[in-house]
Amino acid sequence: MEEDFDLPAGDGMMNEDMDLPDESPILKVGEEKEIGKQGLKKKLLKEGEGWDTPENGDEVEVHYTGTLLDGTQFDSSRDKGTPFKFTLGQGQVIKGWDQGIKTMKKGENAIFTIPPELAYGASGSPPTIPPNATLQFDVELLSWTSVKDICKDGGIFKKILVEGEKWENPKDLDEVTVKYEALLEDGTVVAKSDGVEFTVKEGHFCPALSRAVKTMKKGEKVLLTVKPQYGFGEKGKPASADEGAVPPNATLQITLELISWKTVSEVTDDKKVIKKILKEGEGYERPNDGAVVKLKLIGKLQDGTVFLKKGHDNEDEVFEFKTDEEQVIEGLDRAVMTMKKGEVALLTIAAEYAFGSSESQQELAVVPPNSTVYYEVELVSFVKEKESWDMNTQEKIEAAGKKKEEGNVLFKAGKYAKASKRYEKAVKYIEYDSSFGEEEKKQAKALKVASNLNNAACKLKLKDYKQAEKLCTKVLEMESRNVKALYRRAQAYIQLADLDVAEFDVKKALEIDPENRDVKLEYKTLKEKMREYNKKEAKFYGNMFSKMNKLGPVDSNVSIPLFMEN
Repeated sequence: MEEDFDLPAGDGMMNEDMDLPDESPILKVGEEKEIGKQGLKKKLLKEGEGWDTPENGDEVEVHYTGTLLDGTQFDSSRDKGTPFKFTLGQGQVIKGWDQGIKTMKKGENAIFTIPPELAYGASGSPPTIPPNATLQFDVELLSWTSVKDICKDGGIFKKILVEGEKWENPKDLDEVTVKYEALLEDGTVVAKSDGVEFTVKEGHFCPALSRAVKTMKKGEKVLLTVKPQYGFGEKGKPASADEGAVPPNATLQITLELISWKTVSEVTDDKKVIKKILKEGEGYERPNDGAVVKLKLIGKLQDGTVFLKKGHDNEDEVFEFKTDEEQVIEGLDRAVMTMKKGEVALLTIAAEYAFGSSESQQELAVVPPNSTVYYEVELVSFVKEKESWDMNTQEKIEAAGKKKEEGNVLFKAGKYAKASKRYEKAVKYIEYDSSFGEEEKKQAKALKVASNLNNAACKLKLKDYKQAEKLCTKVLEMESRNVKALYRRAQAYIQLADLDVAEFDVKKALEIDPENRDVKLEYKTLKEKMREYNKKEAKFYGNMFSKMNKLGPVDSNVSIPLFMEN
């Protein structure tokens, strides 16, 4: 029977699309259910392990016994004493097998009842299987080897030889260390390394290596089948001192092991603060804004000059500071808040996030203007700033007041983005006040109003007019006659070109406070904007009518919509 499984079905139905549900049916031992909509049935005899099931392309190993419905046995791998191996979903077996075995877990035993349409059809498989025969197979899934088409174009197939650890995979910026051996299809070794490090994005040897490592876990070992488009293409590669020649259009077999990698991440969106993890930290906790952190620290210039060293020669001289308080350069401040306890990282910090365009005298050397600096940092320990859920009501109000005052200082110094963060944090402390007493609610409301208004002023400075409008609206929901909120919202609406709505806010503010000089000036600005807008609109329609007139007389039967009512 084994040779029968290696042939497609007699009626050609092997090439049809498989009609399978998205998920395997959930069965109890002894229960039978239909799979898909073509009459395939599965009865569970023994539960399997875990939750993984094989996928198309995987190499599976099974034991089976095949019988007709009357109990006549026509084949059995068990009787032969050798498990049967095949590639799932490639048409190497009857369609009922390809569909059914995809639903099995490792070690699972099930009976599949397979209608003729998913077996050998009207032709049967003489002499053992008659035409239009429904078959039953007692199948045990012994194991499978995962084989994945990792680029989804048939260019690289990955067969896992040794499973890796955990679940993380390297990313483009990470630096990986691998072992590999590349062979031609005839077994000729063309390249080999017992340990090479490279950045995933930059790659090594051929494009397949960087593509493959992004799908691998630490310690994973795989066999790659690499088609020319991910190898050396139509041109091939000449021999070199360390590597053999690769002929044009050659398919390669590459054994690849991912030994380890260093995680590299962009701390800032503009890619000017980069962190490379040299040693993983503990747990999941990271410092928050206002945390007290203790570091071992070495600061260097690009030429290797050390300008700062703390905690290495004397354990008592660790470097301590409070995050988000401008006690250190911004790049170091932001990077440390991404670290875990015990983590060791190498930071690359551009001048904008370091000492800027000025010379800076540090402990051991001078940092020249516009210098990129490098820090090797170990986060020894940290104490997080108390979060709002750990505070009682009075503590929340005091913390909110403190953050608001910090925001005010930063605003006056022109540091609007940092001030905005302080105001946001102030509001967060007192956001949920349902458990507050009446007096505490009054205090909380006053702080929310002041913080949101001040934050709106920050957003206007930062040209984030949408957020400014939202913050003012929040204030007006609490105090509908708040002149500052109406005034600032009008400023935002003017910048967003919502002139009618801006006029409504300005007029309401003047009703409440007719002598307010700032509001009067804003009304003047608004009127000027409206005049400019009306001129542009008049010019636009004037040009349009002029073009229409040049086209000649208008057909009297064609109606032209009027732009203004009489």
